Amino acid sequence: MANATDSFYGRIPVFRGFASLMDPKLYSPLPDDWCIGVADIVDSTKAIANQRYKAVNVAGAAVIAAVTNALGGREFPFVFGGDGASFAVAPDDLDSAREALAATAAWAKEDLDLVMRVALVPVSAVRAQGLDVRVARFGPSANLSYAMFSGGGLGWADAAMKRGEFAVPPAPAGTQPDLSGLSCRFEEIPARQGVILSVLVMPARGADPNAFRKVIEDVINRVERSPDAGRPVPPDGPPLKWPPAGLEYEARAARGGPLLMRRTFVLAFTFWAYVIMRFGIKVGNFVPKVYRQQVVENSDFRKYDDGLRMILDCTPELEAELSQRLAAAASSRIVRYGLHRQDAAMMTCFTPSVMRSDHVHFIDGARGGYASAATALKAMAA
Repeated sequence: MANATDSFYGRIPVFRGFASLMDPKLYSPLPDDWCIGVADIVDSTKAIANQRYKAVNVAGAAVIAAVTNALGGREFPFVFGGDGASFAVAPDDLDSAREALAATAAWAKEDLDLVMRVALVPVSAVRAQGLDVRVARFGPSANLSYAMFSGGGLGWADAAMKRGEFAVPPAPAGTQPDLSGLSCRFEEIPARQGVILSVLVMPARGADPNAFRKVIEDVINRVERSPDAGRPVPPDGPPLKWPPAGLEYEARAARGGPLLMRRTFVLAFTFWAYVIMRFGIKVGNFVPKVYRQQVVENSDFRKYDDGLRMILDCTPELEAELSQRLAAAASSRIVRYGLHRQDAAMMTCFTPSVMRSDHVHFIDGARGGYASAATALKAMAA
C-alpha cells in the first residue's frame, strides 16, 4: 500500500513557470490529519552578528536532511528558510519526523553550539484558527520539485513554536541524527551583477489578497526579465576549492567514530571529489559536467511559504526598482518586506546520491541572508 505522503504529495501536478506561483489553483489543501514541522535557530541574529552564517544555514538544512533520511528518502513537502526549515508529514510518518527533529536539535546544540526550537503542529490546529495550509510543487528543472506553501498556516505554526506551543523536546545528549548527504563543499558565490539581494515579502495584516498577489507578480515578472532571472549560481556552477570551507560541518554531520577520525575521512574524501570535479574525470556513470549543470538547475534560490523569499544576483538598477515597488506597496499597507544586501551567496547541499539527478542545493545570502531580511521586516512592522 502506498504511503500517505506518496499518495497525497505525489498526486500534486508540478508547475514550471515560477511567475504563476500565486495561482490558487496550483495549491492543494493538506489532509486534516497531517502535521506541520517547524524549526528555527534561537538568537540567529546574534549568531549572524558573530559571522556564523554557514553554521546557521547548515542547521536549517540539517532538519530537511534528517527528516528525509528518517522517511527513507521519500518525497515530502519542505521549505528551507535560512535559519530554519518547515515541512509537512502524514500521520504514518509523524513518529519518525519527531525523532529526527529531536535528534537534530540535540546535534545542533552539541556540534554547532546553536539552540534550535522544533515543533510539530497539527494541521487541524491551524484550521481551528481560520487559516489553512495548502501546498504546490514547483519544478525548477526536470530533475526535481520544491514545495510552495500558502494559506497562512505555516506562519501561524512558526509563531506558535516561538510561543513554546507544540514543542518537541531535544533528544538526550549524544543522539546523532542521520544527516547522510548533507554537505557544504562549494565556496561562496560572488555577485556578478552587482549585489546579492535577499528578499522577503509578506502580506500586511488585513491586506487585500488580490492586491498582495499583484505586488508579488509584479516583483517576479520584473526579476524574470533580469539576466538568468536573478539566479545567483553561475552557469558553470559555484566555485570549488580544497580543502572546502565547510569541511568541519561535514565532519560533524558524519556518524560513527571520534571527530578526529571523521575529519580525516572527510578531508580525504573531499580531496578525491575535488580532483574528479576539477579535472572532469568520469567515474562510472558519474559525469562531473552533468552534475555541475544539475547543481545550477536544482538551486533553490526562490520560493513561496506564505510569503515570497528570493536570493537574487541583481544590478543596482533592479535593486532600486524592487525597493521602490515594495516601499510603495508597504505604504499602501499591502505588504511587509525586508531586503538585505551582500556581496556573495552561499550554498548548502543535500545530495543523498550523486548518481541521482534530484540532489537539492539551498541558497542563502553569505552575509546574513534570509535571517537579516527577516530582521529588517520585523523592524518595519514594529
